[in-house]
Amino acid sequence: MLGLGGSVAAVAPLLTLAAATEASAAPGYPSYPVAPGVRVNVRNGPGTNYSVIDVLPYGAIVTLRCQCEGTTISGPYGTTDIWDCIGNGRFVSDAYVKTGSDGYVVTQCG
Repeated sequence: MLGLGGSVAAVAPLLTLAAATEASAAPGYPSYPVAPGVRVNVRNGPGTNYSVIDVLPYGAIVTLRCQCEGTTISGPYGTTDIWDCIGNGRFVSDAYVKTGSDGYVVTQCG
């Protein structure tokens, strides 16, 4: 059994990372959490045919710049063809982002 110190030490890096991710949100753009317990692939385009360029950590919060249509994906938040642009050339499937909507929540890319 871990003592309190062990538990805090194990959790602290996750809290720090989530806070750092949220703190870097761009002004004027909404931020949303990714599904708990999931490390989400970041691709260089809106679909599985694009390369994985990064993997989001557990507990990440993403800032949506715009959304567009892409490959249909099933995930914790349903099945969708909406992809979220979280930065310049960085896309994640909306099926893994808790936006609270099955549709577009920000302007469409393009």
